[in-house]
Amino acid sequence: MFAVSVGSVIWFGLGLVLMVVLWRTGMAMLQALSAPPAPPPEPGELRKVNMRYRCDVCGVELKLTLAPDEDPPPPKHCLEEMTVVAPLYD
Repeated sequence: MFAVSVGSVIWFGLGLVLMVVLWRTGMAMLQALSAPPAPPPEPGELRKVNMRYRCDVCGVELKLTLAPDEDPPPPKHCLEEMTVVAPLYD
C-alpha cells in the first residue's frame, strides 16, 4: 500500500512538536493580553517612572525612577527648571 520511510515519520513528528509549541506559545500570549491590568497604587504611594532631566545652565543630568504620580513636574537646579531628555536606549 503506502511505503512510509523513517525520515518522513521523523519530519511528521517534528512538525507535530513544532505545532504544539507554537499553539501553546500563542495561547499563553493571548491569556497574558486578556488579563486585567494591575490596579493603580493608592494615593501617596510612589510609582515607577523613567524620566531623565538635564539642567540647561550647568548640564547636570538626573534620572528619576520613583514619583508620586506618573507625570511629575520637572525638578529645579541652578534656580531653573530642568528640561526633559529623551532616553537614547530604552
